[in-house]
Amino acid sequence: MAKPPKPPTDAAPRPARKAGRPTSAKPRPAKPKIDREDASFPAAQAEDASPAPAFPGAEQAEMIETLSMNLAKAAMMAQGAIAEAALSQADRPAALSPDPFNVGPAMTSVMTSLAARPEKMFQAQADLFGRYMELWSSTARQATGETPPPVPTDKRFKDPAWSENPMFDMMRRSYLLTSDWMNGLIAGVEDVDPAMKRRAQFFTRLLTDAFSPSNFLASNPVALKALAETSGESLVKGMQNFAADLERGGGALRISQADYGKFVVGENVATAPGQVVWRDELFELIQYAPTTETQHAIPLLIFPPWINKFYIMDLQPANSLIRWLSSQGFTVFVCSWVNPDKDKADFGFDDYLAKGIYRAVEKTLEQTGAAQLNAVGYCIGGTLLGAGLAHMAAKGDTRVAAATFFAAQHDFAEAGDLLLFTDEHWIAEIERQMDAAGGVLPGAAMAETFNALRSNDLIWSFFVSNYLLGKAPPAFDLLFWNADQTRMPKALHLAYLRQMYGANALAKGVFEIGGLTADLSKVSIPLYFQASREDHIAPMNSVYRSARLFGGPDVTFTLAGSGHIAGVINAPEARKYQHWTNPALPETLAEWQAGATEHPGSWWEHWSTWLGERSGAQIPARDPAKGPLKPIEPAPGSYVKVKS
Repeated sequence: MAKPPKPPTDAAPRPARKAGRPTSAKPRPAKPKIDREDASFPAAQAEDASPAPAFPGAEQAEMIETLSMNLAKAAMMAQGAIAEAALSQADRPAALSPDPFNVGPAMTSVMTSLAARPEKMFQAQADLFGRYMELWSSTARQATGETPPPVPTDKRFKDPAWSENPMFDMMRRSYLLTSDWMNGLIAGVEDVDPAMKRRAQFFTRLLTDAFSPSNFLASNPVALKALAETSGESLVKGMQNFAADLERGGGALRISQADYGKFVVGENVATAPGQVVWRDELFELIQYAPTTETQHAIPLLIFPPWINKFYIMDLQPANSLIRWLSSQGFTVFVCSWVNPDKDKADFGFDDYLAKGIYRAVEKTLEQTGAAQLNAVGYCIGGTLLGAGLAHMAAKGDTRVAAATFFAAQHDFAEAGDLLLFTDEHWIAEIERQMDAAGGVLPGAAMAETFNALRSNDLIWSFFVSNYLLGKAPPAFDLLFWNADQTRMPKALHLAYLRQMYGANALAKGVFEIGGLTADLSKVSIPLYFQASREDHIAPMNSVYRSARLFGGPDVTFTLAGSGHIAGVINAPEARKYQHWTNPALPETLAEWQAGATEHPGSWWEHWSTWLGERSGAQIPARDPAKGPLKPIEPAPGSYVKVKS
């Protein structure tokens, strides 16, 4: 075999490549075309110009070497991270059940139903075969130059690389076809308990989402392209991210959703000016500074969910609900819940009612000198506020003049996929986790549950970006807040799961709180309910059913566009989404929607008008520093800064 010619010894040395930088293939200059019929071209030279054996040049060899070294480095990093994680988890007790979600019985019921109807299975198999025949036919026509039919929009496959390469295009179409068929098959099962069927549907969807070709390096053309362009450094960076997330989770993978180092509570998020005017073992009461010369006489007290931190309402000045309410002339107070530790393990609904709702109302009225206030309950904070209002109604307590509920449920009969996480098998696993943590539910546990509800958006998109592409997590304030979770007391959380999701006790009028039975039909004050059309935590139908439980004549329901967060936190200046209004409250949401009027943009202004009409006359603006309760420290206080 002929050896490749050696470069001249007097050639100038090529500068060394900087360490750590990816090596990309550079275009090579085209060789001049040789005219072999030209008599002036020597025969010997023509003979020498014949094609030489294909050997990689020095630069290509270096690229291959760099790629090989980076792949080996990435593999070793992954193996080391997994080994460390296994060691850190070795002394932890195993789960009470290998199937905490109780999926096995659900899938058995579904398979039994399908087996009892062989004609349905034959029809489904014929349908699958027909779909694949059409796919193969379409692929064949595409190979001859025909434009392929459009694929359903899916964010996982939006990169042009999925359609430019016929192999990956076929892979994408085949996956979408099969996953749609599988999910449709489970959804079409008959004569199965609805709860069992829903459980089977949910976990079939989780399974098909997990097996998307976009989630694997070898079948993701975008990741392979990044691997080639960076000579493997994208994968090295991805494994660094993977190892860091395993370490952050103490051996359990906790996927980073944001660059957490870019945000500091009180510095670039949660910056609305105000003062903590009361602090006890359960909450800090924050009074925000006025931005108008006068304010409504009746103050506004907001109860956020204790499952999250309150500053979702004060992320940035441009979308801060707290700042906006202050600009509308409301005296704004917020109950900032403590991030509970082991000493609060036995706190339950009675504690959060007496030491939370009642005490916050008392201190707000003491600080303002008002006889009444208006209240807001957000999500689970709204569930507690609703029960509290029923308790007040039973006692004849009229200190709350009107109340608003953001994405809050009181009737849990149609509470969405979260109902799947209230099976006794899963509650037993949750209780085990809380016992292991000393009587509180770790914040990460609840985050994992919420992430599972939207796995493609909150799990797999970051898995691909962080690990397969090696990108740094984005500097996104909302995702930073989403990961800043709080703990929950064992007694309170178990009661919430069993009494609300499990027994639907509040809607049925059998929920015991503060020594009384909460009867929502006795609450007669003006109420405003907000729901979001795409909310997966508090589904719109669930919120609508909740609104109809209350007995007063003045109940307003408004439907916003988007989901659980963006549907609520939507400043008017953003001009995003839409909302629907209807002064009536018919029996079903479908009837309400049929008579509703659509409006562009945020629902805040509609609510502000409603709230302003129920907030009294204008008085000189209240300064938090000049009330009877002396300022303790500036907003956002200390409790919100406690990490889980």
